[in-house]
Amino acid sequence: MIQFHKYHGAGNDFIIINNLDGFIKLKSDYIAQICDRRFGIGADGLILIEKSSQADPSCQSRDEVDFFMNYINSDGTTAEMCGNGVRCAVKFFLSETKNTHKQGKILPYSVSVETRAGIKNVEVNNDDTYSVNMGVPVFDHQDFPKTIKMSKASPYSVLGYEFNCVSMGNPHAVALVKNLNDIDLKNVGSKVETNSLFPNKINVEFAEKVSDYHYKVRVWERGCGETLACGTGACAVFSIIDILSTRKVLTEKEIILEFPGGKLFLSKNHEGEIILRGPVTFVFKGEI
Repeated sequence: MIQFHKYHGAGNDFIIINNLDGFIKLKSDYIAQICDRRFGIGADGLILIEKSSQADPSCQSRDEVDFFMNYINSDGTTAEMCGNGVRCAVKFFLSETKNTHKQGKILPYSVSVETRAGIKNVEVNNDDTYSVNMGVPVFDHQDFPKTIKMSKASPYSVLGYEFNCVSMGNPHAVALVKNLNDIDLKNVGSKVETNSLFPNKINVEFAEKVSDYHYKVRVWERGCGETLACGTGACAVFSIIDILSTRKVLTEKEIILEFPGGKLFLSKNHEGEIILRGPVTFVFKGEI
């Protein structure tokens, strides 16, 4: 039997398992099975909480990195990073493991998490939200078409939509549209994800402006399909809005990105790093 917990961030849901002792080994086809919403538990992905294998160069010791988030998509493929997943992983780590040494500290405080996209610091806020510094967006990356040579966003036409490519540790293609209801996401998202232009496939986001500080977003995740929210996708959308904005109003001021599963709050600091904030919800636990 394996004990698991189910969490979600704005509807982006995860199976989380404590594997700090390293005893649990799961094959990709088994992960896909238990993430299946009809034949398994059901989730957008699975997270194994494991001991960190490397330290942040800025840390004095490995102990300052609290854990490694081993994240796997619902199809059994590994992923570099998940913004909602890392926030859920921190709440699980503090609530359900024996490593609760940070509990009782005065809020806010941070938890350091190793991911495949580097070390992420997640802040536990006094309003029961969790904020993660997602770093600086990258617009020139090996995951993008080789014809794109840029230091900032530049549109690229795919299936009649103008996409801007950005990496938040994983690749995203973002299109701003007038009406989300006009998008056949299952059809368009799957075709863009697997388009030969993107050598490692790509996540796809469509965003509709409601106001200067409020956008509606739908997302097609690489290896998952349509999800109710996406943390790195939210950051990708925010970065494109920031680049294309003629008014420099986004620094340290949050904007709302409204996904089908709920709202996420995005801002950036003076170093240009994107801060993702939002709630985390425990759903249920069990054994499989």
